[in-house]
Amino acid sequence: MQIWEAILLGIVQGLGEFLPISSSAHLFMFNKWFQLDSPGLAFDIALHLGTLFSLLAFFYQDWIKLTRAFFTSLKKIPQKQQNPLNSYERLIWLIILGTIPVVVFALSFEDYIENQWRQAWIVGINMALFGVLLWWADRKSKKLRNMDTLTWKDSFWIGIAQCLALIPGSSRSGVTITGGLLRNLDRDTAARFSFLLSTPAVLGAAILKLPKFFNESFNLTVLIGILTSAIVGFLAIKYMLYFLKKYSFSVYVVYRLIFAAFVFIALYLKS
Repeated sequence: MQIWEAILLGIVQGLGEFLPISSSAHLFMFNKWFQLDSPGLAFDIALHLGTLFSLLAFFYQDWIKLTRAFFTSLKKIPQKQQNPLNSYERLIWLIILGTIPVVVFALSFEDYIENQWRQAWIVGINMALFGVLLWWADRKSKKLRNMDTLTWKDSFWIGIAQCLALIPGSSRSGVTITGGLLRNLDRDTAARFSFLLSTPAVLGAAILKLPKFFNESFNLTVLIGILTSAIVGFLAIKYMLYFLKKYSFSVYVVYRLIFAAFVFIALYLKS
């Protein structure tokens, strides 16, 4: 793999992981369309490590508070009535609850989905379908609720939505934001909770794959992939949260539909 390919795929991963446009769809189709050299397992893991670093870097203050809150909450839970949980103590347990469904789903079906569903026509359908669902949820949502109003039920259903992120073309941020909007969260809260909820899932996947990562050859292109996806991912989080304070998700939905159209046009021309 050449350096320009590592930079391109790092940019695609960094943008696609956090914007609701699906990194898996873009990486899969870009490799097909541009006939890039097979990046290999080490590079694939490197891209995900990069986006994990961007999550931890952007939300580092939150994760320091959430980590402390986890341990202080353990002392409070037996006496919850007399000593209720504060906002961060509640939030860390909501994140834990929301992570459980995707862990169970990934352990049960990830290999099947990766091997059987990674096809261009499935990517095209899901890019369009989940884009329309995001548009519908954005229009339907009352957007009245912030992070302080999150409940166990909200976390569980958004966690169920995160399971769909394993399907190529769905988008982790897209499906969890859609789930948040359907629970009437405002756009900023839906996006922030989506990013916080994705951190344990991405971290867990990275830890499971690290032994394979170190067994592969570590070279300059792998390092460039990590750095590029980390930097672009950080900027994507920052400017998406800023963007959502003023605008809707419509631009992302339109982009998804255009991308899906290109997928089906390419399939038609190839046939």
